[in-house]
Amino acid sequence: MGGGSQVEREVKLGVWPGFRLPHLDGVVEGLDVVPATERELEATYHDTPDLRLARSGVTLRHRSGEGWTLKLPTGEGQGDGVLSRRELTVDGDDQAVPSELADLVVAWVRTSAMVPVARLQTRRRSVALVDATGVVAAEIVDDEVSVLHGQHLALRFREVEVELGAGADPELFEVVVSRLREAGAGPGDPTPKVMRALGPRASRPPELAEPAVDRNGSAADVIRSGLRASVRRLLAHDVGVRLGEDPEAVHQARVATRRLRSDLRTYAPLLDDDWAEELRAELKWIADGLGGVRDADVLLESLQGGVSGLDRQDAGAAEELLDRLRAERSAARQRLLEMLGEPRYALLLDRLVDSLDPHGPEHLPAVPLGAPAPVVSGDGWLLPEAEGPAQEVLPRLVRRPWKRLRQAVEAVEPDGPDEELHQVRIRAKRCRYAAEVASLALDKPAKGFASAVAELQEVLGAHQDAVVAESWLRSAAPELSPGGALVAGQLVAGQREIAGRTRRSWGEAWERASRRKLRAWLTD
Repeated sequence: MGGGSQVEREVKLGVWPGFRLPHLDGVVEGLDVVPATERELEATYHDTPDLRLARSGVTLRHRSGEGWTLKLPTGEGQGDGVLSRRELTVDGDDQAVPSELADLVVAWVRTSAMVPVARLQTRRRSVALVDATGVVAAEIVDDEVSVLHGQHLALRFREVEVELGAGADPELFEVVVSRLREAGAGPGDPTPKVMRALGPRASRPPELAEPAVDRNGSAADVIRSGLRASVRRLLAHDVGVRLGEDPEAVHQARVATRRLRSDLRTYAPLLDDDWAEELRAELKWIADGLGGVRDADVLLESLQGGVSGLDRQDAGAAEELLDRLRAERSAARQRLLEMLGEPRYALLLDRLVDSLDPHGPEHLPAVPLGAPAPVVSGDGWLLPEAEGPAQEVLPRLVRRPWKRLRQAVEAVEPDGPDEELHQVRIRAKRCRYAAEVASLALDKPAKGFASAVAELQEVLGAHQDAVVAESWLRSAAPELSPGGALVAGQLVAGQREIAGRTRRSWGEAWERASRRKLRAWLTD
């Protein structure tokens, strides 16, 4: 990254103009106070004209003498005013946002531009609490902040921050904050500086904010809500996919694309054909890229589990096999990153958000602050029939994927090819997704049905994973050393056992999913 990455944990406290930092000597046993230092900071924050980053809790700034910093919400709770953010830093001047950080905010920026939206000058007085080895356990900073609009002062405020060092005990917050409150500081307020500087516009709901779904509302309301949830999932995991630190991010992004494609198919009778088909094609394109990495992750996890049960003498040969798979995954990840960098991907995200954002596409100017935003409706993709009552319209549409699932089950022969069970799994997944969207209006009946179908999907998923693993092992074996080929053979035996067990048991899951009482809500 050319800089660094860490998780920032801090508490912000508002203070009055005459506030003075209290003495912190002895506040925690074993920690010494490093005398206060003062410095002047100047930071310029960048965002889209409609403040998509700020509205989502993301900040991107350039600070003189420090370079660029991107702060991302961690998703952790913010109890007691604690603000937890992932902080990524990159060296560089203020001429342009570094590509390393620009890539990480594509999910919000997409095809829009990033522009300077706020300039802050801060006079910072800081005190550190350090242990006997000199490691900083906490830093307390007293910031006097001036918000500049051009050459003019637009706003001035003061706050105190308590930031914990890496590995510091979170209980240190309570002790230090209590001392500051006793000295007259206000309660914890997790609002970032730039949010205060930008004012009410930065507090507007993020894109695709979810209004409550009226169970007695229209099918259109429910379909919009279901699609929004999947798009939010895709956007939320974009950063994780790019960073590549957690395989779950790829999994969740892939699920999002699959759900979207499935829902666009299920609810096609209520959607504009051209709109839906174009989106399905583009979603398949990126889903294939995500799938290449995800399939390798699943296979790697499965084979690592099998390898752990081998004799010690086979462990070395097993690494040859796993290294081959890791290389394939690395190549798939590189292809995926190239796809995410294409304008085609940003355009796809724009199309999804612009269609589904309840506030419509926004193109607010960066200044003046408080400028109103035009509201543009993007609902032209919904046909008039979608305005019918959800509880009447949706069951009829879910019945179609249910019938196709039943037909796929009936087509399975006792000793038929694995592909037959794979088709049942695909149909089960589509049926489940459709029922889960319908459950927004039909609640428990649809949820119970979706849950039972999900169990069937899970059993068949384990079967398909075993089939794929065996196929990969057989294809890799001829190119391995004799020891590696021997290990591949042992692992094939394990995968065949899994496939056989799931082939014998999936029928029970089907019986539970096909019970008449679970599908009584489906309209004949």
